Order: sequence, then C-alpha cells, then structure tokens
Amino acid sequence: MKTKLTVNFGIQYPIVQGAMVYIADSKLAAAVSNAGGLGTIATGGQNVQWIEAEITKAKALTDKPFSVNVVLMEDDKEEKIDAVIRQKPFAVTLGAGNPRPYIEKIKNAGSKVITVVPSLRLAKRMEESGADAVVIEGMEAGGHIGTQTTMVLMAQVIPHISIPVIVAGGFASGNSVAAALLMGAAGVQMGTRFFASTECIAHPNAKQALVDAGDDATQITGYLARHMVRGIKNEFTEEYLKKESEGASAEELEKFVIGTSRKGAIDGDRHWGMVHAGQIASIIDKVEPADTIMQKIMAETVKTLQHAQALLNS
Repeated sequence: MKTKLTVNFGIQYPIVQGAMVYIADSKLAAAVSNAGGLGTIATGGQNVQWIEAEITKAKALTDKPFSVNVVLMEDDKEEKIDAVIRQKPFAVTLGAGNPRPYIEKIKNAGSKVITVVPSLRLAKRMEESGADAVVIEGMEAGGHIGTQTTMVLMAQVIPHISIPVIVAGGFASGNSVAAALLMGAAGVQMGTRFFASTECIAHPNAKQALVDAGDDATQITGYLARHMVRGIKNEFTEEYLKKESEGASAEELEKFVIGTSRKGAIDGDRHWGMVHAGQIASIIDKVEPADTIMQKIMAETVKTLQHAQALLNS
C-alpha cells in the first residue's frame, strides 16, 4: 500500500506503533517493523544505558525502519537525544514539549524526525521547521491526551499539511484505518492494539484488562488540572477522581500517581496500577502476535477501501 508515509519511510503498511512507557521496547518495535509497520521504542522513564542497549537490540532483531521516541518534558531530554543520535535509528519521534530546537540536529545526524502536535498551528510550525511527519492524537487515545477528538483533528489539520500526517487515537481495526486514509491521513498510530500483543512485555494481567474492557472501560484522570490521562477504570482511577473532586492539591495528586504506570503495565496490578489504554480497547478480544494483528488489520483496511470504491460505482 502506497501513502506518503509508506513511501517516505520505506515501510510496507501505513501503521505506526505508539510509544508506550515501560513496554514499548526493542522486541515490540522490531516485531511491528518486521510485520510491515513502523515500530517505536519508548524512552520515557528510562536511562541512557537502557536506550542505547535497546536500539542495539532492535537493530539485531530487524533490518526494517523503526523509530525512537523521546519525551521532551523530561529533565534529561538533552542527554537522551544525544544518546539516540549516536545510535542513528531510522527515525526519532519527539513529543510532550517543543521539538523545534532538536529537528535540525537530528536530521543532520541522518535520522528522520516525527513530531507529535495537538493543533494545526503547531503542525504548520513543525512542517516549516523541517519535520518529516507529524502525529496528531485525539482524546480517544490512551495515556496523556488533549481535548480534541480524532475526527476533528483530522478535519482541521490534514487539508493544510503537505508532509505525512499520522493520526492517533481510536485505531485498532482496518475499517478505522481506511476511514483515516480516505480523509487524507498518510497513516495511523496504534498503541493500545499492540499493547495486547504477544511480543509486548506488559504483564499478562494488564493485557487481560484490555481484552476484558467494555465500551465504557476507560476513564480520564487529571481533567480538572488539564493534565489528562486515559486508562482502564479501576480502584486507582476512582480514588484519584475522588481526591480531585474533594480539592486535593496538585502535589498530593502527583504523589498519588507516582509509580502507578509501572505498577499497572509491568507489575500487573489491575486494581491500583494505571493501565494506559484508549477507548478502542473495547474491540480487542485476544492477545495475538504483532504480525497477526497487522495482517488482520490490513486485510480489513483493503476490504473497506474496496467497499468505498464500490459505492462510487453503484
């Protein structure tokens, strides 16, 4: 399948794996890349030694392109970017901060740059600054989210940006991929669907939480503070919302949250850990290998696009 993303990034399918903290490592990134998409290593919460080791492992596991995500709100971002540049991955994804000071530096080192943006204004700025692609993410996504829905962002951004636009938030099926492509997206980013993959190192309990998720299984915490995070509804999220509604301070809430992402994803605590997941978790019914997930999604994508063409001919 040819889109701006597949052509410019040398991948088979217009699918990017989301950067999920603690669980998007070399094994998952390589599996997604080998399956035809663009895998991503997430560096959030990790140190430089871990980052360099994981990039080296990924290169041994795949000869296909993959990306490394750097969270720009972290204090050690400069050190991490330097470490990533030394390893020269195919692409670097920058989000949660201002990517502009780093784009030229990364590109001069030979890597492509993908930037995560929440609005048309910033998408235009990233295009002008030399980014090779942008990701726009709707509030349907898991983890840290904004206030706009995916559909609205697509309508606002895609018609005005010439570099590949990758859309995230609410994608785990081929019909949704087809819808995004028909609206002009160059590709989609999926996190939650690959969370529930065989190669993902997340605890089986966390994966099962996604499989068990109903259509109202996720909850947003931090809404009042405009620091919103979506995850599986459980005792932790309920207690957070209770504290928030009772006027708990930002410091108290921050202390309450510390360590919960690892507790949910790695330790498998479905009650008091935060299992980041998008609303689309409700359609996931099993844990499968990344290649199986990719092949099913792309087969459904093609079928849906063919149906769309048939509508024009009817």
